[in-house]
Amino acid sequence: MSVELAEFTTLALRREGPVLHVTLNRPEVRNAMSMRMVRELRAALAQAEMDGHTRVLVLRGAGGHFCAGGDVKDMASARQQLEVDPDALVETNAAFGELCVAFANTGLAVIAVLQGTVMGGGFGLACVSDVAIADESVVFRLPETGLGLLPAQVGPFLVERIGYAETKRLAVTGAKVESQEALRLRLVHEVHDETALDWAVGRVVQQVLACAPGALAATKALLAKARFTPPAALVPEAARLFSQAVLGPEGIEGTSAFVQKRKASWVPADEPPAAGERP
Repeated sequence: MSVELAEFTTLALRREGPVLHVTLNRPEVRNAMSMRMVRELRAALAQAEMDGHTRVLVLRGAGGHFCAGGDVKDMASARQQLEVDPDALVETNAAFGELCVAFANTGLAVIAVLQGTVMGGGFGLACVSDVAIADESVVFRLPETGLGLLPAQVGPFLVERIGYAETKRLAVTGAKVESQEALRLRLVHEVHDETALDWAVGRVVQQVLACAPGALAATKALLAKARFTPPAALVPEAARLFSQAVLGPEGIEGTSAFVQKRKASWVPADEPPAAGERP
């Protein structure tokens, strides 16, 4: 059952069981990311991480666009504050990077549904998502150097997503990337016709829900560490984590389900099983 949530002003939230759909909801400005939206995205993520129920976040934009970058009104406001706060622009820009870091580090699965314009903080969110699914209208834009600026917060996440050489090419040319090139670069993992987009998202959601939530979060954390750590140095920690998983409730349930040829039933560790469910 789908449940509408009305707590935020720049986001539209809808829950379907363990799936939280988060829609950037400023279509009149192609979902430009205001500081209020940044704060609300951080709050929505924090609540989802703490509720003990959410397992998947699906991010998308209203009105056929994902996100057109930072709201110019916020940038203008930060300039006006410089006499009072010399770091106003620094703090505004850093907020976008901290938002992306928060989504990159979450133990929840994050699926980005990308359409139309993807720029700025929205570009960053696309880069830190676990699965990025686009339709044929998607256009990634990296125009900063052509404006005398730099992709300060997006750049590091873009390097991580597609590598140094391709990121440098896009940055020095101020390029825009359409759907098929985005797929080739692995900015996105799938491209579909708009009519098939929801089907594709539903398929990936079901794949994620078939995985144990604790194991998924631990795997994401281990893979994040593996980016900067030689494999040999991770052997002891990986072995310890594997042992904990085998002996934990998810490992016992998952291996038992495999042997018994049935579907595993995942219950959060801090949540008692419902009546009739396997403990």
